[in-house]
Order: sequence, then structure tokens, then C-alpha cells
Amino acid sequence: MSATRALGIVLGHALDRAVGDPRRGHPVAAFGRLAAALERHTWADSRSRGVTHSAVLTGGAVAVGLLAERATRGRPVLHVAATAGATWAVLGGTTLGREATAVHGLLAAGDLPAARRRLTHLVGRDTAQLDESEVARAVVESVAENTSDAVVAPLVLGAVAGMPGLLGYRAANTLDAMVGHRSQRYRSFGWASARLDDLLNLPGSRATGALAAALAPTVGGRPVDALAAWRRDARHHPSPNAGVAEASYAGALGLCLGGLTPYPYGVEHRVVMGDGRPPAAADIDRAVRLSRRVGLAAVVLAALAARRVGASAHS
Repeated sequence: MSATRALGIVLGHALDRAVGDPRRGHPVAAFGRLAAALERHTWADSRSRGVTHSAVLTGGAVAVGLLAERATRGRPVLHVAATAGATWAVLGGTTLGREATAVHGLLAAGDLPAARRRLTHLVGRDTAQLDESEVARAVVESVAENTSDAVVAPLVLGAVAGMPGLLGYRAANTLDAMVGHRSQRYRSFGWASARLDDLLNLPGSRATGALAAALAPTVGGRPVDALAAWRRDARHHPSPNAGVAEASYAGALGLCLGGLTPYPYGVEHRVVMGDGRPPAAADIDRAVRLSRRVGLAAVVLAALAARRVGASAHS
């Protein structure tokens, strides 16, 4: 099934590039509604209850993937189609680029209030008082982090573990977005979801950093600057994975990211990453182009890895 997994991953990525996420009826949105409904019964200010919540939902997604693998075993066309569908469902690169480009367009038109409102589609921070450079910085940081979270990391897990890896990863990542933040309500309950997402994202974030560095010349940057920012700055970021993606993007784009970051629950003092200038609106387009190229390189590597993993399993 190595060849069918590889082909399914490539086709799923192509489908994401072609159509992106639907406005209604997306499987991830349905999963989010299910998670929110379950939370009404499982929530407590307790780590153990959060572990149960995460295990039930992530384990359920993995089980669906296992059933899909079993149902399509020995049926190559169906296996390709199912893998392509699962890959499309978990990727978010095209929608990420569209949202970032929409904010760029509003900034270019001089409509800062609308750009702040549109930015809320990308980030959970408080955008009400951000100036133009801060809006651009937020978009570039989101593009960097979500290239890892919504493109590279699921491709890595899909290459290694097929549909169970794809669906389980997206479940864990969605739960992290829903309950894994540091608000008072989720400080304990969301701990397990945040830690699981950190673990699953480790290989993807490192692959994102390496690919961003390698592809830096395509957006006017230098690999050495991306690697230097990663090595020096990433470990000081509160996230072990977002720090790698954001620092490598800062270096690759010749920008300075990080600093004061306002959230509804308070202001975080983020490490300053990179040695360049503060972001401007035009840098959003550069970040999106780098993201697309990183995603394309990642899907090629994921397909090759899927073939290799499958060949090893049958040797």
C-alpha cells in the first residue's frame, strides 16, 4: 500500500491547493462541534479530565483512520481515494494563504480596522489596537506556525502512519486550538491536548524550519540567516514547535518577529526572533510564497517517505 498511500497524499495536497476548505461542511469543523459538545460533559478544572477528553476524541479519530485503512486494504483505487480525502481534510495551506492575502489586501487599501478584524481569522490574539506593522507581524507569524501545523506536520504523520496518522494528528491539533491555550478555564483541562500537540508536531516543525532555510533564497533570504535565528531564538519561544517555524521564517525573510503579544487573557512577552527589520504589509506576500514552496517540497518528501516506509514494512 506504499504506492497508493504516496499517491493519495499527493492527490490530497493537490486538492487542497485547488479548492481549499469549503465554507460549510468541513470535516474538521464537524469534529470541532463534536469536541465542543463533549466538553460540556467532560470539562472540569482538572488535568485528568482533560486527559480523558483528549484521549477519547483523538483516539476516536485514529480509530476511524484504522477502519478506513482496513476497509480499503487490497483495493488500490479506494485506498488512493480515501487517503486523498483524508489528506485534503487535514491540510489547511490554501485557506491559510487566502486569509493572509486578504489581510494584506486590506492593509494595502489603507483599511487598518478591517485588516484587524480579518486577522482574527488567523490568530487568537487581541487585534483591536495593533498598528500596521503589528498586524503584518501577526500574519507572518501565523503563516510560519500554521505552515508547520496545517501542512508539513500532517504530511509527515500521513507518510509514516497513513490515515490514522492524518486524522489523529488533525484531531490533536484541533483540540489544542480549542482548549490548549493558557486561559483560566483551560490552564488545567487543556494541558493534555497542548502537550500531545507539542509531541506530534516535533518532527513537522523541524522539517518546516529546514525547508524554510533551504528555500530562503526564493524569497530573497539566506539559509544561513534562517538557521542562525532558529539556533539562537527558537528555544526561547513558549512553544517548542512554533518557535522553530517562526524563528526560521524570521531569518529566511530577513525580518524581526516576536515581542509584545496581546491576548484576551493578557499580554505575553515573546522573544524577539531574527535580526532584520520589523514586518511591513508587503512581507505578507513573501511569507505566503515561502509557505507554498515549503508545502510543495514537504509533499514531495512525504510521498517519497511513504514509499520508503511501505517498502521497509514489506521487506
